[in-house]
Order: sequence, then C-alpha cells, then structure tokens
Amino acid sequence: MKITDVQACVVGRSEEHSGGSIWTFVRIYTDAGIVGTGECSSAGPFSNGFATKETVLTLKRFLVGQDPMRIGPLYETLRRHSRYSGGHTAPTTFALTGIENALYDIVGKALGVPVYQLLGGQFRDKIRLYADCHAGETNEPQAYAEKALEVVAEGYGAVKFDVDYVSPGKYDTYNWTASAKEMTHIINLIRATREAIGYEIDLAIDCHGHLDLPSAITLAKAVEGLRLMWLEEPVPAENLDMLAEVKRASSTVICTGENQYSRWEFLQMFEKRAVDVIMPDFAKAGGIMEARRICDIADAYYIPVAPHNVSSPLGMMAACHVLATIPNFMVLEFHAREVPWWEDLCEGDKPFVKDGWMAVSNRPGLGVELNDKAARSLLWNGDTYFD
Repeated sequence: MKITDVQACVVGRSEEHSGGSIWTFVRIYTDAGIVGTGECSSAGPFSNGFATKETVLTLKRFLVGQDPMRIGPLYETLRRHSRYSGGHTAPTTFALTGIENALYDIVGKALGVPVYQLLGGQFRDKIRLYADCHAGETNEPQAYAEKALEVVAEGYGAVKFDVDYVSPGKYDTYNWTASAKEMTHIINLIRATREAIGYEIDLAIDCHGHLDLPSAITLAKAVEGLRLMWLEEPVPAENLDMLAEVKRASSTVICTGENQYSRWEFLQMFEKRAVDVIMPDFAKAGGIMEARRICDIADAYYIPVAPHNVSSPLGMMAACHVLATIPNFMVLEFHAREVPWWEDLCEGDKPFVKDGWMAVSNRPGLGVELNDKAARSLLWNGDTYFD
C-alpha cells in the first residue's frame, strides 16, 4: 500500500462561545482505496486559520509514494526535516499531529482494529469528561452557581470555570496584578460555585495565565479550603520556575500544559516539579504516539493526565483512543456543550457525549468520519473541501 495524495482543509466557526472551533482536517489517500482522516489545531483565527493547512501541504512531498503503515519512520522524517524551521512549535507540530492521526486511521482500517488496539489495548472503554462552562457576560457569583448546577444536572461530575474575565477592581488591563477588589471578586466566584455544587462534584478553575506571581500565590492559598480539582495556569506558561513557586506555596493542585508541545517540554515541567496535573492538547502536542509518550513520562512522576480539548468529535475520539490505553488518565475536557452543530459535523456511534462520558469507538481506525455535507457547510473563510 502506498500514499497517493495528501489534502487538507479548514472547518469551523468562531463567532459562538466555542473556544474558536476552527480545525484543520488532513486526509491521506492510498492506492488500496483506504482513506485516513486526522484533525489538528488550525493555529487559530488570528493566523486566518490556514497556517497549519499550508504546513501540511508543504510536507506532502515527503509522504506521497510512501507506505502508510510505517507511521514512526514517516513521522520522524517529517519532524527532523522541520527541526530548523520551528519544528517543535506551531504550526509545524500541529501539522504533524494531523498527518500522524490520519496515518493511524489508515492503519487501523487496514488491519480492521480500532486505534486503541495499536497502542496496547484498553484500560477503560469510556472516558470521563469535565464540562468547560461559560456563565454568560454577567460575571457574577450567582451566574456561576446557576450554570454549574445546570451542567451537573446534565450528568457531569466535573466542571471548570474561567476567572480571568475583566472584573470589578481591575485598574490596569495590561498588568497581571490583582487588586484587593479584583481578588475578592475572583474568590467569591469560586466560593459561590463550590457552595452551589457541594464537595462531591469536581471543580476546576482556569486563570489562563492572567496573574503575576504574588497574585497567583495569594489566590492559590485563598482557595485551599475549597478543594479544587485544580487551579489552571495561574501564571503564564512560559516560565516553569515561577509556576513551581506557585505550586510550592500552596496545597492547591496546579495544572498546566495546553501550550506545551512534545515530550521534551513536558519533561522539563516534571523535572522542575512545576505541576501536579498536566493538560496536553492532543490535537496539537505532536500526535497520537507523542501523546502516549507524554503520558508515559508523566506516569513515571505519578502525575495524572487531564487533557485540554477543544476538538471536533473526530479529534476528541483520537484523544479518547490514547486515554483508553494509559493508567494515569484523570478526566478529559469537553468544550462544545454550547456548539449546536458539534455532533452533526461527524459520523460515528452517536451520541458522542452522553451523561458526562464519551464511549471509545470499537470501529476500525479512529471510528469517526467527517460528515462531508456538514463539513462543506462549515468551511472556514471560503476554503475548499477535499476532492
């Protein structure tokens, strides 16, 4: 079997509260008639959404004529070729992710097995989810509490809320220092949410790296008694030493990783004792096997894995195949509760999400296919669809 063509397109919308649901899809064609589809981050709307697609098409010349069963050697060829052109950063790592996912889809289909079998088999057949929640524009404690109760009633046993919106007491929108008034407001948001849902529901809080070191330490210590599942990115992700300072200062669980790529970046995080829980985004961290490597290294440090996820059903299922095969899985983000077309974009065993869980597909390959009609209707900025 040989690869005959590699194509890519960008699908999605960003106008809803959906985290900017814009994805690059990669299709790899073979002379055996087997087609594999992979998903990866588009590198965001700020790059017009096409940076990853163009990188995929640039790498096509290394793939055509090759045997798609040789996933490892092909991946390493692409990675090494890109080492001196930002190969460990976006959008190259994103493109590698989409290509490699499509290759795994082909191999699984060719062998008649789901991808999780290629990774060693299942520890679990369904994946626990947490709902990333948005409480509207009021940014008040009561709105957070009401939204949390609404989501829990849908069957979720874990929820996450952001606290980095502009709040009362924010005197300077450029610095990351929280004034006393702002800090009090943030703490009130978290406390109201916890009191509403009680202590048998997991609650995570995301700061999106919008605090400086003293503010982050103040917040982490102030919420110790609220027993958070984690406090996410209390300081910017770039300086792991400072993240480690926050971790050492408090018993609050600290989580980061959505903006780290590849095993080498995560290894530095572990060596610096900077984190309690990691949240790699498998749609942009380097691919299915790279995700597995990251998880395995984390396991050696007894660190649980709770991936960041803003993917379509296809990319989310790719993550589920990995998470089914590792012992140290904790919980997976679900970001599309309020995206009405999310389920319609793909075909597979529906509903993809039910009662706060996602079942791992037993179909060959990834087990999820794009709905071509729906995907065509959602092409990003006039992009063209696969042939």
